[in-house]
Amino acid sequence: MTSQLDMFSESAESIRRVSARTVPVRQVGSAPDEADMVRILQATGRYQILKKLEQRPIVPAARPGYPLRGVILDTETTGLDARKDEIIEIGLIGFTFNEEGEIGDVTDVYGGLQQPSNPIPAEVTRLTGIMDDMVLGQIIDLPAVRTLIEPADLVIAHNAGFDRPFCEAFSSIFTRKAWACSNSEIDWSARGYEGTKLGYLINQSGYFHVGHRAVDDCFALLEVLALSREDNDQAPFAELYQASQRSRMRIFAENSPFDLKDRLKERGYRWSDGSDGRPKSWWIEVAEEAMEDEFRFLRNEIYRWEDADPPVQRLTAFDRFRGRR
Repeated sequence: MTSQLDMFSESAESIRRVSARTVPVRQVGSAPDEADMVRILQATGRYQILKKLEQRPIVPAARPGYPLRGVILDTETTGLDARKDEIIEIGLIGFTFNEEGEIGDVTDVYGGLQQPSNPIPAEVTRLTGIMDDMVLGQIIDLPAVRTLIEPADLVIAHNAGFDRPFCEAFSSIFTRKAWACSNSEIDWSARGYEGTKLGYLINQSGYFHVGHRAVDDCFALLEVLALSREDNDQAPFAELYQASQRSRMRIFAENSPFDLKDRLKERGYRWSDGSDGRPKSWWIEVAEEAMEDEFRFLRNEIYRWEDADPPVQRLTAFDRFRGRR
């Protein structure tokens, strides 16, 4: 009579034979196949895979066919006011591109720290990871910055309205340059993105990176600008470059009735207190082709006078995003 122990032994041996035939055994020490793991996880529909963003190489000689030079710029600062706060880190990436807005090669990279006049606020350290001991005795290499900026046809920042005033306060080499803002001058929503912050754009493009350090953010922005989606064959940088070539019109609703300020705000107007050299009034910035529509709105709904002629300022990429002066 077969004992229960014998029965278990036979069953165990049978299981071992079946397992050996049906389950592939990976060789000890062999590395898992990364592509297979990604494919299997994505096939479940329960995972979203983000790839680590790799920096592009710096080439010793740029390819022909990309005659224009661009610079992607990012700064870290001690605060938000360029009139009293200071740059503590700057990152710059020089690259080539052509008139169609196609990006060529990365030609130069510079990143530098600078010790500010006062200790770095704790909130800035928490956000950027930059501490006082990291910047102690550090000075941004202005000749290295000049090497990238002087030949640039276009300087790009993801919040040019923030970065340009700080850069112009730091050095006059930034004042005579054409600037573009990758946050406000690209229709990210039409491209399927849910937000315009760099972190959103990177993640929704399928990447992740270490944010809030200047050079890292510059490389991340470069990849996002160069990426074309299947439903839009024009890369974001091409849209940005085209926008930088067009004039914008800044219209000032001077002497507008106080009781209609909410209507102006609804329309997108902002208030200027006159301290930045602009008229003390509500203002808006529109495309040149939209100027007449804006005049009609002001004349019909605000001034209620068909001959009203509000002040207008024409802006190019050389004028836009400047701070208070």
